[in-house]
Amino acid sequence: MHLWLPAYLRQRSWTPPEGKVVDILLAVCDHFEPFHHTDKAGALKRMQKWNEVYPQAIDPFRDADGCRPRHSFFYPIEQYDEDVLRSLETLCRSSGGEVEIHLHHHDDTEAGLRDALAQGKANFRRHGFLSQDAQGGSVYGFIHGNWVLDNSHPAGDNCGVSNELTVLQDTGCYADFTMPSAPHPAQTRTINQIYYAKDTPQPKSHDVGTPAAVNTSRSARSQAGNNLLLVQGPLGLNWERRKWGIMPRIENADLTGANPPRMDRLRLWLRQGIQVAGRPEWVFVKLHTHGAVERNSDMLLGSLMQDFHRELLAGYNDGKRYRLHYVSAREMVNIIHAAEDGKTGNPGAFRDYVYARPQASQGTV
Repeated sequence: MHLWLPAYLRQRSWTPPEGKVVDILLAVCDHFEPFHHTDKAGALKRMQKWNEVYPQAIDPFRDADGCRPRHSFFYPIEQYDEDVLRSLETLCRSSGGEVEIHLHHHDDTEAGLRDALAQGKANFRRHGFLSQDAQGGSVYGFIHGNWVLDNSHPAGDNCGVSNELTVLQDTGCYADFTMPSAPHPAQTRTINQIYYAKDTPQPKSHDVGTPAAVNTSRSARSQAGNNLLLVQGPLGLNWERRKWGIMPRIENADLTGANPPRMDRLRLWLRQGIQVAGRPEWVFVKLHTHGAVERNSDMLLGSLMQDFHRELLAGYNDGKRYRLHYVSAREMVNIIHAAEDGKTGNPGAFRDYVYARPQASQGTV
């Protein structure tokens, strides 16, 4: 906690701005690993469960834009299997989910990382995953396996590439979604922020950065070079659910079978006020999970998640005080850029502002 508690104690709790509709942008970014502690048969069984249950589970719910809950599957490119990815493709077509890049690596090199990302992008393109930029190149969101983006583990484990932010940018990464990692030691000092990190020769370049702000053009943001956008989820202390009845629990936005989404957690997520500076009425809530494993998928696909959606829509989607928007990781970044460019009003209008919807996710609401 020494890494992030000082920043948490300094920050001011967000309160809804007076006289404005508050737009809540909610994204679930899943470290989706069907092969976790199983073989191919087990992975396909997990995919079958998601295909059979998930589209029906989200169908009753619609946000302010008429969209169903979104799910962003960050799939490990080092675990590519054509049959599993075809099943994931089917799931995206039926649910509107989107697939981004997840990667676990250890003692890697810059060349090895570039090769792995190039191969991963090529594999994903065959399934209609990934968006494209204005020049037609494939772009992607990224989550680092084991939390250690930019070789940030104190012991140097599970990465090895200290210029990883540059490699990600060079290969089409539009944003990183790894943080928060607490209680892992790779946690950054910067918390509850949407910000740009400049790569350095040292590990953990994203420990600090420049907050995203209104009226900052894309050309201005790119002039300095080597500035990767990082979208953090909420991190704080939950005093409403204390450990042993005394100590606050760490709230790191992780959705698990043991800690499902609840209204007390939502209130804490909102109080972190993650936003583009100058647009306080647009609040970004990025959650994460490991949704392929049974202890979590049972919750995500079952009644606990459905109950959360009902309470969420009942309390935070009246159109007068709050509007709720279910967004993918890509859509969240598009709305961030719209805010930076000074756009106002309903952020749901900017879901495809810069990066278009991937082919495999088209045709669904």
